[in-house]
Amino acid sequence: MSRLATSRPPTSRPSVSRSASAPPAGVTARAVGLVDIRTVVPDAIVELRYATSNNFVGVPMYPAGARCLVHESMAPGLKVAADRLRREGFVVVFWDCYRPHAVQVRMFDIVSDPQWVARPGPYATSHVAGRSVDITLAYAATGRQCPAAQRVQRRCLLDMGTDFDHFSSIARAFATDGVSQQAQANRARLRSAMNSGGITVYSGEWWHFNGPNSGVRRPHLNAPLT
Repeated sequence: MSRLATSRPPTSRPSVSRSASAPPAGVTARAVGLVDIRTVVPDAIVELRYATSNNFVGVPMYPAGARCLVHESMAPGLKVAADRLRREGFVVVFWDCYRPHAVQVRMFDIVSDPQWVARPGPYATSHVAGRSVDITLAYAATGRQCPAAQRVQRRCLLDMGTDFDHFSSIARAFATDGVSQQAQANRARLRSAMNSGGITVYSGEWWHFNGPNSGVRRPHLNAPLT
């Protein structure tokens, strides 16, 4: 996966949509404590890579119309972080949220390396428990301000040094070798904002953030994504 070109700093603050375009999560999801991220962060950009073929597997692993669902314990921290980033001119892009256990099993069958893909087990943690998210940042940009490869829903992805699911050492959260000063600063900005909401980065991937008690083993949720 190719590295992104350096992004220009934002020149204006993203607006926040106040429309009720995000209905609550389904009954099954709500029953296990999952909420739709757009009810928490109204201007969130949801680009679930596993609902497309633009991922390390090369085929969609989520159904069309899949939601970005997170456990309600993450909601306050994500709101704090998104509010701070919005004031700085950025919006949060969600690449992955709650991940069903069956999908985790398929992923590990393809990349059976726990350094990059968590080994599925009898209990749910992290994404499988809805308590981790894969994210990046974008800012308002149009036309020649943003290369086509970096455009996402009329925004421009910030340079983070690698794309999502880049399986190499430069994808580590605190990597310096092979990572530009700009990308290092952008990663630090994202970490700092998330830390302000009590959400911490996984050192092995700059895009992966864990909510409170994400590592506690819990029963599988078995909730649908739509």
